[in-house]
Amino acid sequence: MASDEPAADRPLAIGPRVRAWRQSRGLSQFDLAVRAGFSSRHVSFIETGRTRPSREAVLALAEVLDMPLRERNRFLESAGFAHVFRETPLTAEEMAEARGLLQFILDRQLPYAAIVLDRHSTCLQGNRAAGQLLSLLAAPSLLTKGANLLRVVFHPDGVRRFIANWPDIATHLLRRAEREMGGREDPIGSELLEEIRGYADASHLAAPSPAATRLQPQDLLLPIHIRRPDLELRLVSTIMTLGTPQDVTLQELRIEAFFPADEESERSWARLFV
Repeated sequence: MASDEPAADRPLAIGPRVRAWRQSRGLSQFDLAVRAGFSSRHVSFIETGRTRPSREAVLALAEVLDMPLRERNRFLESAGFAHVFRETPLTAEEMAEARGLLQFILDRQLPYAAIVLDRHSTCLQGNRAAGQLLSLLAAPSLLTKGANLLRVVFHPDGVRRFIANWPDIATHLLRRAEREMGGREDPIGSELLEEIRGYADASHLAAPSPAATRLQPQDLLLPIHIRRPDLELRLVSTIMTLGTPQDVTLQELRIEAFFPADEESERSWARLFV
């Protein structure tokens, strides 16, 4: 970490934040400058704190760096500007249309399971099949309203008990959670991450690879092998997001859908959930 890094209890200034995001994207100062329409000197001065960027410059840099809306707001805040992108609770009255659209998607997923998750994997909405599937695999005490899917999966009384390929699933889910919630400005995510790390058996996790921070095939379709004495299912899980919303809440929503992976699992699914 650079010697000019602020104390952990203070937000990063715009300069270190620009540098950190630029490096995470694998860009040189020249690359970032050209794409944003600036000079390399200007980008260098922003990163070192010799120049305070304008609001328009901050948004231009954030666009080139393809930052999530929440991070764009933090970018603006660290440069001394107000947030641009709103964050509306999904339960708000003005989100009624969005909730209806999400439920429409979930219902059209039937007879297969699908759930809507927020940035911390809290279950916000789900269809009937998702409720039936989870009730078969996790203890009732974990399936309260607003249950957290990571907790439901990782907890000793959770879904993990019946996942035959648990080491692969645990490694994938934990690495993804670390990418999404490992930031220092997300205390809720950090606390949850610490909790599921405590549930995970480190001996079952694969060692991190250089590719761990890049998109992997299993990030698109995750194979899940469910095995109980009375049930065997091979599923694939995939995640969908909502286009290009201009609200932080909507951008961070994920729709996780589950499908049978073979004909035998299709038949088993039909017997259970149709």
